Amino acid sequence: MRRACIDIGSNTTRLLVADCVDGGLLECRQERAFTQIGRSLDAGGAIPVTKLAEVAAAVRGQLAIAREMGATQIRCVATAGVRRAGNGAALVALIRASCAGLEVEILTDAEEARFAFIGAAWGAGALGDGSIGVVDAGGGSSELVVGTGPDHVQWWESLQIGSADVTHRWLPSNPPTAAELGYARERVSAIFADSKPPHVERVIAVGGSATSLRLLAGPVVDAEAIAYLLGIVERFGAVALAARFGVDVQRARLLAGGVLILEAVCELFDAPLEIGRGGLREGLLLVP
Repeated sequence: MRRACIDIGSNTTRLLVADCVDGGLLECRQERAFTQIGRSLDAGGAIPVTKLAEVAAAVRGQLAIAREMGATQIRCVATAGVRRAGNGAALVALIRASCAGLEVEILTDAEEARFAFIGAAWGAGALGDGSIGVVDAGGGSSELVVGTGPDHVQWWESLQIGSADVTHRWLPSNPPTAAELGYARERVSAIFADSKPPHVERVIAVGGSATSLRLLAGPVVDAEAIAYLLGIVERFGAVALAARFGVDVQRARLLAGGVLILEAVCELFDAPLEIGRGGLREGLLLVP
């Protein structure tokens, strides 16, 4: 069966179309639009009218692609950016009206953590072979999950910090200065200080920042690799970083914030991070 998932995140709105075969997925197509809901919220915490229209248009375009590719089930979800917004229901209503009745599910942090775990466990082939930790570092939140594959969650926590938050709060310069990076590291570490996850045998990182890190540092990121990455983001601005390493410019601007979050996760679990190939969207498609 061909299924599709549209994921409205804090930074991006993404489409995944895949064939669901024998309990797994065969990817057919992915699309991405940098809609940046989290950054757009006004002083009252609402998504501006122009941004509502922009996101609805992105969803409408991705829905058309999914239908053209023959997806028989199409699921649309929203995460932290819309959860935070005071008018998330307005976005749900606009998409329903402009996208032929498509319903948007605003996931709770618990649901987001569970689906990210299922997708990451499947992508890493971690199906019952010991305890794993998963971090889904998004633009507006970071979900930490511990369990065993394919879908048994033992412990989870959602922290209200993402790559966009770190960037816009504490890393105003492009590239960020050493002083900014030092202060941002302190703030991120403080947010993670009270987390007490159980011991795990593997840690898998998913999300936009993690995917970008694969391009710069390979499939496994440890403390040495993180130090190397921080040196790179301090040296290159977003445009130069994008050109040098093949990262999208808008993602490159958020990369330092994502690296600092993953550095804190690496220290929290006292283990290197495997960059996963599955996550929230895959988890949503794997669960009927």
